[in-house]
Amino acid sequence: MKIVVICLFAILAGTSFAMAADTGCDAFKWPVEREQALFPEAPAAQSGATLTVGQAVDFSLAAVDTISFEVPPERAPAAGTFGATANVAVPPGGELQFSLSDEAWIDVVQDGKTIKSTAFSGVKTCPGIRKSVRFKLAGGAAIIQLSGAKKADLKVAVLTPE
Repeated sequence: MKIVVICLFAILAGTSFAMAADTGCDAFKWPVEREQALFPEAPAAQSGATLTVGQAVDFSLAAVDTISFEVPPERAPAAGTFGATANVAVPPGGELQFSLSDEAWIDVVQDGKTIKSTAFSGVKTCPGIRKSVRFKLAGGAAIIQLSGAKKADLKVAVLTPE
């Protein structure tokens, strides 16, 4: 009888662990393995940096009220939060994916206008990655606006969608 109880417990525990794994990084709508590989080695960056597609940076954010945004953020940042801006050269074809290590709002601005995202995926149970947002952009220059971060550091990966 003890063996049966132990076996049943082991089966239930294994099922619970498998279900827990499904609520981690696998819960994103698309793979985030590239970000997981890039974030540990991400070089430091300050507001105003130029981002490169296929890479990640580790931003030192500033108090959001000290950042000069190109346009007001779509979601007004709370007092006491942090932000940054960055530039990125959008390749022809223009679809980019921005993944953030923690909670923050991201706006992408082209030609003085905020571009609406085309897809979003966020997971609170994935270690080191909080959200990933996709944008369809025109080739050329774009400005990235980060705001509303609760901590003064944020890793950002700029990738083309898989």
